[in-house]
Amino acid sequence: MLDGTRKFNMKEESDKEMNRVLQTVYDALKEKGYNPINQIVGYLLSEDPTYITNYNNARSLIRKIDRDELMQELISHYLDL
Repeated sequence: MLDGTRKFNMKEESDKEMNRVLQTVYDALKEKGYNPINQIVGYLLSEDPTYITNYNNARSLIRKIDRDELMQELISHYLDL
């Protein structure tokens, strides 16, 4: 029996989901012979979903992520903030 209150961290869950989606998209692009980094950057800059393959549902998955939030996370991660 648990006596304490369990804490649910929405941000942590969101980050895990974002990581899972990006990894899936990256893997799908790589498997299809694309340069995954270039394709994801193209998508982020243009919001044109055709940069992302439909293979393994990658295009649908990446569109579930808020682009602004993803870019904020990428910059924060890059700067170790």
